[in-house]
Amino acid sequence: MGSSSVRRAAVSAKTRSRGAHGTMILPSMLMFGVIVASSGLLLMIEKGILAEVKAPPLHPSRGGLSWRGPGSGKAAASAPEDTDHQVLQDIRNRTIHAVCGQKNMPRSIWDLSAGQRRTVLKHILVSDKHRFLYCYVPKVACSNWKRILKVLDGVLENVNVKLKMDHKRDLVFLSDMKPEEIRYRLNHYFKFIFVRDPMERLLSAYRNKFGEIKEYQLKYGVEIVKRYRKNPGKSSGDDITFSEFLRYLLDEDVERMNEHWMPIYNLCQPCAVRYDFIGSYERLNEDANYVLERVQAPSFVRFPERQSWYNPVTRETLHYYLCNSPKGLTKELLPKYILDFSLFAYPLPNISSEFCRQ
Repeated sequence: MGSSSVRRAAVSAKTRSRGAHGTMILPSMLMFGVIVASSGLLLMIEKGILAEVKAPPLHPSRGGLSWRGPGSGKAAASAPEDTDHQVLQDIRNRTIHAVCGQKNMPRSIWDLSAGQRRTVLKHILVSDKHRFLYCYVPKVACSNWKRILKVLDGVLENVNVKLKMDHKRDLVFLSDMKPEEIRYRLNHYFKFIFVRDPMERLLSAYRNKFGEIKEYQLKYGVEIVKRYRKNPGKSSGDDITFSEFLRYLLDEDVERMNEHWMPIYNLCQPCAVRYDFIGSYERLNEDANYVLERVQAPSFVRFPERQSWYNPVTRETLHYYLCNSPKGLTKELLPKYILDFSLFAYPLPNISSEFCRQ
């Protein structure tokens, strides 16, 4: 993706990109700050270099990681040990520091607008017993983390109990608390978040919500068909295409989006909340194991195994959908998610004609 394409897309999206105080912040302005302060990471992204480079391996040999095994102790819980992971964490930390250091970026949740603050507080779960805060991101294993919270609080016997997940009941959110209680926990608790490749997350949401969930098909699918299909007919919302979904996202205000496709930046506000650890969906078990050790969870509490029926989004699946969608549409959408790509060190999708022909 050429730099001129990114700039044109950024300009077309400028009316949708605003700072915490209503001040306009264009992705290009954010890019400039990060380019200067983070060794040119976003310059590489903008020029399409990172799209051509394979990411460092994120799955080290299991033999080198045993943070929850016998004798693991505090040293093992200090940080995952493999070099690739340390490089990734360093890139993320330096990029977040650079972007969040910009003049108009929020320094705390109290710098956010009322709507932005309400969103992030509604997504931060609290464990007073183990003194941690977890900002949940839909489509990044958040249901399993909610199960773990319920086990830690004694609501569930174990994480493998067969029951329909209630995403609100028996959970404590930061939004339930008074300002002084919120401040104390933000200042003294271990704070973590798990992230995922932005486009992979969008595809996962699309396949799950419009392929399986009747409520979403009727609430969103029917409206999307009416808006973007020349001959909508009597669609029940279960047949929307990925391209129609992308068009819908392009026209949506990010701060009013459904949480399943709202950018991670807007959900969890990593500038306003200084997270102590950023885990990756790509190395979910290893990073989850580290967090459980860090918060001193009982040894019997383990991150749930992936269900046998689960149909994951592979890189090949993502490339198929992107290469069969209008390239201009994808390029226009990227500025809405540029902070998720840049802050969490994910390469922009490669949708070049040469790549798609393969």
